[in-house]
Amino acid sequence: MNRPAHAPYATGVKSFSIGLKPLDPADWIEADGGLGFYLEEKRRLLDTARDEVWAAEGDTVSSQQEVRDALIAHLLAHPSGKWVREGAFIRVLDAGAEIARVEIPADDPAPLLTAALLVQEDLCLMRKGDDGWRLAAGSVSFASSWSFKARFGQTLDGLHAYVPGYPDRLAQRMARIFDNLHVGKPVWRLNWSLYGDGELHHPHGKGPMPFAKAEEGGDEGWLDHLFVRVERQTLMRMPVSGDILFTIRIHVDPLRALSRHPDRAVLAESLRRQLDALDADQLAYKGLTQHREKLGKILSGLC
Repeated sequence: MNRPAHAPYATGVKSFSIGLKPLDPADWIEADGGLGFYLEEKRRLLDTARDEVWAAEGDTVSSQQEVRDALIAHLLAHPSGKWVREGAFIRVLDAGAEIARVEIPADDPAPLLTAALLVQEDLCLMRKGDDGWRLAAGSVSFASSWSFKARFGQTLDGLHAYVPGYPDRLAQRMARIFDNLHVGKPVWRLNWSLYGDGELHHPHGKGPMPFAKAEEGGDEGWLDHLFVRVERQTLMRMPVSGDILFTIRIHVDPLRALSRHPDRAVLAESLRRQLDALDADQLAYKGLTQHREKLGKILSGLC
């Protein structure tokens, strides 16, 4: 069983801390065997719920194009060899077989959306205004318990209004990070949550996390229906527009897989300690208030 791609709960970094680190530009975009599935899900959601996963301010097209072109240049040089240009199209490959073909029109009306259909990451364009940095364009198919449609156009403060500790502890620091982010020096961070299913698209609001299937099946049910959801986030300033691209890559690791991992004891104990360290507001934000004791016992059983 492969190690989870990222285990932020095992790094010693506390939950609800910013925890940004320098990012090697070569590692900007991730790609794995799930690329085809992620791209299919993005297409499906655009067909069925376009207004919920895509929006852009009208004057962002040139900045979107800057992002799209930078992303394509990065992908064509990606060591995985999954992206190949063919005329006006980018072919996306998996084991040599084509899994997607995306046209890159010269007069592209939504370049950021075009870019998002090439990668597993969700893409958000952040722009500085009189009220601070706001979400000015975005393709967000895999939101984690928030509504992209409802939050579109909001500033950093609005986007993080319900995050415990943000207004009084993190807001000014976050604004400084965005203001001082330099071209060519991207940064990245990780966070984690626990969910009752492995779905990628989770735009529901905050509240108690539903674990009905897990609760029905006893301890074995928890192993089959508890998922660690990890967000890998990056920030990169665009050199021409000065806008910032915020990427979000979702990883979903079932606890069953974790239970078979050779380092399961270390990973499970680290996750249990992170869970125990959450205060009441943080626990409620993650929707885990009524489940912490049970989750702790399940994780202890893996140690």
